[in-house]
Amino acid sequence: MSDKSFLAWPFFDASHRDLEAEVLDFARHVVPNLVDHKDPDGSCRRLVAALGARGLLRHAVTAPYGGLGEKLDVRSLCLIRETLSYADGLADFAFAMQGLGTGPVTLFGTEEQKRKWLPPIADGKAISAFALSEPVAGSDVAALACVARPDGNEHVVIEGEKTWISNGGIADHYVVFCRTGEAPGAKGLSAFLVEADAPGLTIAERIETISPHPLARLRFENCRIPIANRIGKGGEGFKVAMSVLDIFRSTVGAAALGFARRALDEALIHVSTRRMTGGVLADLQMVQGQIADMALDVDASALMVYRAAWTKDQGAERITREAAMAKYTATEAAQRVIDTAVQLFGGLGVKSGSRPEQLYREIRALRIYEGASAVQKVIIARSLLSPTSHPSSRRKPGSTE
Repeated sequence: MSDKSFLAWPFFDASHRDLEAEVLDFARHVVPNLVDHKDPDGSCRRLVAALGARGLLRHAVTAPYGGLGEKLDVRSLCLIRETLSYADGLADFAFAMQGLGTGPVTLFGTEEQKRKWLPPIADGKAISAFALSEPVAGSDVAALACVARPDGNEHVVIEGEKTWISNGGIADHYVVFCRTGEAPGAKGLSAFLVEADAPGLTIAERIETISPHPLARLRFENCRIPIANRIGKGGEGFKVAMSVLDIFRSTVGAAALGFARRALDEALIHVSTRRMTGGVLADLQMVQGQIADMALDVDASALMVYRAAWTKDQGAERITREAAMAKYTATEAAQRVIDTAVQLFGGLGVKSGSRPEQLYREIRALRIYEGASAVQKVIIARSLLSPTSHPSSRRKPGSTE
């Protein structure tokens, strides 16, 4: 990235600056040799192995199970995703899913579960996936229909479908959220780790998207797994899912930020060299205004993303509102920045394979997954309207009550 002045912000310390330099070296010298967008499955397998060999996946799990610290450092996760997405969307995807896919184990797993499943993730020797969405239940987690029924005292049987599952078809295991019936709605869900070769689990469909990634629809038919694979207690599935998203939602904003920074840099090079009307595009005041708007969006997004990450790293139990603000701001802003870059490039901006065209396809999904933009606005509004946040609950200026 050309502008690294943000690393001097008080959100970061020396270890974060060293990490950014390490990831940047990986992104520049390793990623280009591993990525083939016509082969997203193979690319992701190669990227996961390389990220593990380089030690970068140690940031996606905790110590002493292959990770670097006793808790996840969200600023580090964001810096890695931002830097990798600047280089290539698949590189970011490969890293992000290792953390998201095993986030439930990291946060709620037993000692035995952590010892078994986390070290291979940190080493890049296993690929994880997070199976939450269903054909009729995406952002509305409480509406999940996939069920896990008891089968004796030591097993459950899973029935149902999951869709839009990242790493679907290449993952070694899936964290699957099911209805277990302890209570109505969100209080009756549980999380289970299901090995990819579990009898009864099949890949019903591979899903093609405008920006190729490994995606699939999963089908569970009489899929019998040990009750010991349950993550957390029965009925805690919603809590598990929201706690994981509370951490990783900020990192989605960081990935969008990386895309936006790349679009701005590409635009700066283009307008500074593209000849027009006796000068270059950058001489035109309207173009200068567009560049200024892009820079404002980038910096505003960075402040929101790293504010949320810093708040979590300082020990906040939940950062639901901050993470929602970060994801919404950064993804929506990145869409604007990239669209402006395409416009500044003119015909080259929509040429298949050009960097602006690639970014235009890559950014679109980020405004949908892990909670669509409209859902983020609902989360933000509800947090402000809650009894503890409502202005009526605060003391009036000058009041002694």
